Amino acid sequence: MGRVQLSLNVDDLDAAVAFYSTLFGTAPAKVRPGYANFAIDDPPLKLCLMSGAGRPGTVDHLGVEVADADEVEVAFGRLTAAGFPHLGHREVQCCYARQAKVWLDDPAGQRWEVYTVVEDTEEACAPGYHAGRRAPRPWRRLTRRAKRRLSSR
Repeated sequence: MGRVQLSLNVDDLDAAVAFYSTLFGTAPAKVRPGYANFAIDDPPLKLCLMSGAGRPGTVDHLGVEVADADEVEVAFGRLTAAGFPHLGHREVQCCYARQAKVWLDDPAGQRWEVYTVVEDTEEACAPGYHAGRRAPRPWRRLTRRAKRRLSSR
């Protein structure tokens, strides 16, 4: 089952967990220091809350959670065939889980990922890795070139 992921930056994780637990009528699936996520069936949504990762009240990144690594590969192939440059395509340690994923920016620069959780872990993120970090300038230039190429079709 696929579902859209919304990753939000919050300043008070406990208050955010209380709010979203009430809003969606369910407890979080995972709570760790500075991080919580909800795996909501109706509507199908993976809501991630992160404190200390970015400006509170903003979207850190968006994503699509898929069932397995094969679906990540299918998405990677589809995006590559369409000419969209990806920012990363690998297995990473992120959000207290080992994940297979592909990263890219949409035409407006919003960070997206297509991912699957391979296994839950106790490590927040690999050293130096943060999901919502902006792409280096060369990648942003490639993204702009891809937008121009697609708009001329």
